[in-house]
Amino acid sequence: MANKISLCMIVKNEADNLSRCLRSISGLVDEIIVVDTGSTDLTCDIAQKYGANVQHFLWNDNFSDARNFSLDNARGDWILFLDADEEISPSSRDVLSQLTEQEDIEGYFVKIINYLGGQGWTETVPDLVFRLFRNKQEYRFRGAIHEQIADVILGRNPQARYQIAEKFTILHHGYLDDIIRVKDKKQRNISLIEKELAKEPANPLLQFHYGVELFRAERYAEAAQIFIQAATNIDPNTIYLPKLLRYLVIAQQSSGQLKRALHSAEIALKLFPNYADLYYYVGLLQQDLNHYSQARDAFLQALSMPEQPPQYASFGGIRGFRSYYCLAQLAELFLDEEEALNYYLLCLRDNPNFTKALDSIIRILKPAQEPDYAKECLEKVCDFCTPEANRLIGELYYEQGAYSLALHYFERIDSLPLSQIKLKKAICLLQTRRYFEGLRLLEDFTPESPDYPLALLNRLFCFWLQDKPHKVSFLWKELHALGLEHNTENVLALFLRTQDESDPSPQIDFNADGMLLLLDILQRLVALQEIEGALFFLRAIAPDCLGEYSLQIAQIFIIYGQDIQALPFLKKVCEEKPASETHFQLGEVYFRLNKLKDAERHYQFALQLDPNSPRPYLRLMELYTASWQNIHQEAMRKFPGNSVFTQLAKGGLASYELKNKSSNDRER
Repeated sequence: MANKISLCMIVKNEADNLSRCLRSISGLVDEIIVVDTGSTDLTCDIAQKYGANVQHFLWNDNFSDARNFSLDNARGDWILFLDADEEISPSSRDVLSQLTEQEDIEGYFVKIINYLGGQGWTETVPDLVFRLFRNKQEYRFRGAIHEQIADVILGRNPQARYQIAEKFTILHHGYLDDIIRVKDKKQRNISLIEKELAKEPANPLLQFHYGVELFRAERYAEAAQIFIQAATNIDPNTIYLPKLLRYLVIAQQSSGQLKRALHSAEIALKLFPNYADLYYYVGLLQQDLNHYSQARDAFLQALSMPEQPPQYASFGGIRGFRSYYCLAQLAELFLDEEEALNYYLLCLRDNPNFTKALDSIIRILKPAQEPDYAKECLEKVCDFCTPEANRLIGELYYEQGAYSLALHYFERIDSLPLSQIKLKKAICLLQTRRYFEGLRLLEDFTPESPDYPLALLNRLFCFWLQDKPHKVSFLWKELHALGLEHNTENVLALFLRTQDESDPSPQIDFNADGMLLLLDILQRLVALQEIEGALFFLRAIAPDCLGEYSLQIAQIFIIYGQDIQALPFLKKVCEEKPASETHFQLGEVYFRLNKLKDAERHYQFALQLDPNSPRPYLRLMELYTASWQNIHQEAMRKFPGNSVFTQLAKGGLASYELKNKSSNDRER
């Protein structure tokens, strides 16, 4: 006769989650016990719809009491307990009954997949949890929070055997950003655990859970101290020890204790030498400590690790795209774009949804300056055969200011609703001077559309480019009638001004929103090579406001190969707020302009401000090598056939120094 299974749950206001959970388990259990602790939504109605035996429990800040109340009402031979924000994976449906047929097993650890993140990016973290056990009167939960039963069963029955249910998986949605925001249980959990710790201050499991809650509350230094207490004298076979040690490392890292975190990771790796996450965090720590070679080795170690056991709760992508991405960024730090591209491509192969890697590839390929080359390179390695793929790459090119490429991919989309990309497609048409087509799209926007003001603005911009002042004035009046924000009005008023440099019109101190709009106009003008128009808008900005945005303005000019226009803005930044990065960028501009003395000076400034950055060293080596080669060529022209210069040409400066050293040794 088959064993009966009781699903036991405690719930409160879980109307958004409960249907998914109960639907996943439908037909697999013999009864459903739902203990409600005070719901004010439709939770109980939903539970009854699925045939649950709904019981009510007066909440007393003790999860074990509520769990045990559900067990008191259960009549099955086995207990499966779930939370409302969990569900059984589809592949697990055929496994549950088989597990309960094992006569010599008292309970099971099962794999749980935690979903983390939110809109735009979700990741998975596996773990092991104890969720299936025999229903016996003496087996009852213990602990007001993070309630436990596995150790209770062993206490009651030292001969009890547990197994890991390899093919049974629970999916947990409770760590997704939206759900965390709605529930916001951090402070409640901390208070409950503190009460429990007052009773059992030396309980390592309580300390571990307390540390986790402090970590989630971003109280990292406190969490690190608690994790150290929990790890002290702990049994090395404790199932949660790998997670505890990883939490310790991350808490110390997050609180700025980099060297302590590195020391903790090294100790942890002696216990768990195949733990990929620890190598990954060692890599991050070494990178933060400017130990770049050691960081690279650690990321490569993480990639080389075998499949991680569930109890490690290894973060998704540690043995793949995460480590590849870090290696790519290290390669960029050492100006090795070829290696960086290779690692970014490996990122995408491991996780095609990791768009940060694709964004970095596009940035390196400089599509705004070399659109054909960027398109050719990317299409060799990526397949843009679906509407969604074309939309994604179009959006990324658009963000990088490569309007012609963005338009190419937008025009390949047929099945997606046009409204999703219509405005951007229209802008791209204007940016490729296909004015008539762009205007036709913009005229489709009606006053009811939330994008109507932007459509009007782009029509105005189009006519301004074509020097049609009457149409500009007409559209300006229509925009003005919409009652726009004051700074937006000031920006739009610039389109009515004359571009005469002697125009005495006052300069304006724009706020952040006004500058955001101005920078967008500036970028689009520079992309069109309308440099005089761009400078006209820049002359309208008050000096103080202009200075605050000088770096962003310089970067716009640099994106489109306008290095000479970028120079005064970069100089202004370096004078007012000297930083290694801005001096390095200024050195790069001078290097491209072949002004090597000026480039050398700013690379040296960059080194003085940040001696740990490898990039200025590498550029100076290139610069000195180029200078040496120029001097050598000039000397060869002036002194043809001279043996000293010929020797230098064959073996370089090092061979010449070695030869002189040998001669001096013989003379001695």
